[in-house]
Amino acid sequence: MNAIIFIIILLVVVLVHEFGHFFSAKKFGIRVDEFGFGFPPKLFGVKKGETEYTFNAIPFGGFVKIFGENPDEENTTGADSARSFVNKPKYMQAVVLFAGVFANFVLAWLLFSFGFMSGLPTSVGTESKDYALENVHLVVVSVLAKSPAEMAGLKSGDKIISVKSGNDVVSDVNPDSLKSFVVSHGGKEIEVGYLRGKTEELNNTKIIPVVNTTSSNPSIGIAMDQIGMAKLPFFLAIWEGLKMDWSVTKGTVVGLYTLIAQGIHGKGSFSEVTGPVGMVGVVGDAYKFGFAYLLSFAALISVNLAVINLIPFPALDGGRLFFLLIEKIKGSRINPNVANTVNMIGFAILIILMLLVTYHDIVKLL
Repeated sequence: MNAIIFIIILLVVVLVHEFGHFFSAKKFGIRVDEFGFGFPPKLFGVKKGETEYTFNAIPFGGFVKIFGENPDEENTTGADSARSFVNKPKYMQAVVLFAGVFANFVLAWLLFSFGFMSGLPTSVGTESKDYALENVHLVVVSVLAKSPAEMAGLKSGDKIISVKSGNDVVSDVNPDSLKSFVVSHGGKEIEVGYLRGKTEELNNTKIIPVVNTTSSNPSIGIAMDQIGMAKLPFFLAIWEGLKMDWSVTKGTVVGLYTLIAQGIHGKGSFSEVTGPVGMVGVVGDAYKFGFAYLLSFAALISVNLAVINLIPFPALDGGRLFFLLIEKIKGSRINPNVANTVNMIGFAILIILMLLVTYHDIVKLL
């Protein structure tokens, strides 16, 4: 089920990105030969006008084939060269290339906004002063493998509502009070009451805090956060969705910059990167938290796809935009053979990186 949900999210996010290219190219009169749902091998296609809409066997997103995007003799000097991407003004080419990224930012904005309208789980302290959170609980964000919490049956998404040990009771359950209680009751049995699932079924379990290898204090092995529900009216939800989109974009840019900088200095690690296999597990966690979390997850994927595509690396939109800038500065086109070769090499490197990340994801699961 998790894999199916992830495929659907990836399909929507990538197709929206490709639709941005498709829509802008059509508006500028550039010929679009194919809009593919999924990747080849081709199952069947329907031709409408000059564009064939194909449905393919591999359902990981899609693609758009724009006439002249990869320059050759036919699309630069051929019979229909006036409608070729490569022969359009530089600003039109730039708009078409950026349109996919823009579409992903808009999709994330809409998803965040819809999340706020339907009720978006929000960490206490990150909410705007314009609204208050409802139904605030201490939520288990993740559970450490083989920890006392995992042995006791706690799972991501559980809402902790009571903590006690003998006559000692936590009156206000929050991250600080729970942490202090656990530290002061090392080796003693703690009874934890929690709500689980959409039905919020009440459960109780007993946990004995232990000292692990990474800390000198007793712990039960969970990451937690105080989370409430932000359910907003339409216009406020639209505004907060835009603010969230901007905040996530800034965070993604900073995180990506840090990762690349660490890699250049030899401090990077694949453990900090999650590929498709790892993302399936993240989808599972989001699904446990509820539909609003899935919307947020899809928005995060959309923002990440947009930011990554803006990197000035061959085969990415950012790389093609960088080539346009070079052509604008030098006043002439880059040799088509050189441009196509560089993009092919860039694409091959991206595939190798993806395979390495996927391999690392699988190793982590074994």
